[in-house]
Amino acid sequence: MAELVLDAVAQSYAERQVIADLSFTLPEGTIGCLLGPSGCGKTTTLRCICGFEPIRTGEIRIGGEIVNRPGWMLPAEKRRVGMVFQDYALFPHLNVADNVGFGLRGASRAARQTRIDELLDLVGLAGHAGQFPHQLSGGQQQRVALARALAPRPRLILMDEPFSSLDVELRERLSIEVRDILKREATTALIVTHDQHEAFALADWAGVMHDGRIQQWDTPYNLYHEPANRFVADFVGQGALVTGEVINDHQVEIELGVLDGHIPVECDASGCAECVRSCRVEVLLRPDDIIHDEDSLLLAEVENKAFRGAEFLYTLKLPSGQRALSLVPSHHNHAIGEKIGIRLAVDHVVAFRCE
Repeated sequence: MAELVLDAVAQSYAERQVIADLSFTLPEGTIGCLLGPSGCGKTTTLRCICGFEPIRTGEIRIGGEIVNRPGWMLPAEKRRVGMVFQDYALFPHLNVADNVGFGLRGASRAARQTRIDELLDLVGLAGHAGQFPHQLSGGQQQRVALARALAPRPRLILMDEPFSSLDVELRERLSIEVRDILKREATTALIVTHDQHEAFALADWAGVMHDGRIQQWDTPYNLYHEPANRFVADFVGQGALVTGEVINDHQVEIELGVLDGHIPVECDASGCAECVRSCRVEVLLRPDDIIHDEDSLLLAEVENKAFRGAEFLYTLKLPSGQRALSLVPSHHNHAIGEKIGIRLAVDHVVAFRCE
């Protein structure tokens, strides 16, 4: 395992810049995730790290060793980086054991067999060594691909949209299993996905990308509760923006009440060091910030609802006509048009200057 560092990395195809001034550090033994929409530069970043693409500016280091700089790349086969592809890329003519052991050809027969057995047991496929890829389910093929990448004990594992071809239930279960496997092997890993649920389930650190840049590199918890800008707030989780007025540098008033917390400097259009009274902001309210309370005198109208089994996601129309979301236990089955009591339970105030 090794620390991964990208320092001001940029890459272009012809005149089109794909990644720009990309910087982040993934600590040794942790799992990172690059999260963002299609075309934001996630996969290109992965290809630069594994040695498939050069870089125009900056530097990439793995375990303190420079592997990419402008005009020079350490060959991919010398980086000790394992890669798990979106389509698994298993060898169809090799059985499971031989697929896992493919990168161990320099080891003795006994050492090779020991490592294969160890990994098949780790990924829960000990009884499938003699089967071929076409005889396995998608989830099993994914675990074989991961075992094959882990076999040579790489410094770093890279995974490109590893669960995109699987159904939702399997994807959620397998993401938890993969995290457990990587942690037991103490492997540093970087995963690319557009699915925030995968990122939340897998990652210790995550970076939200947009237009080739990291918008925020942080823990998944902070990405959700303390987004750095509007793009991150909109991309990660669900929520609605409601207008508010700054009272001072730690309070903002919205139509549902006064919120206490740190108000970002961005809310002040003049750019001064402190927020001032009457500065207009938009406050992010997550569905878990608004609690259904039958005893509350504060009412909101149910405008829409989505049944999610244990919960309803209600779209609520506030007295001013603004809208907010609320997650409510599903035994509270209210009709569209009905007014329900609500109260605020905001632990993290996220405010942006009105545009």
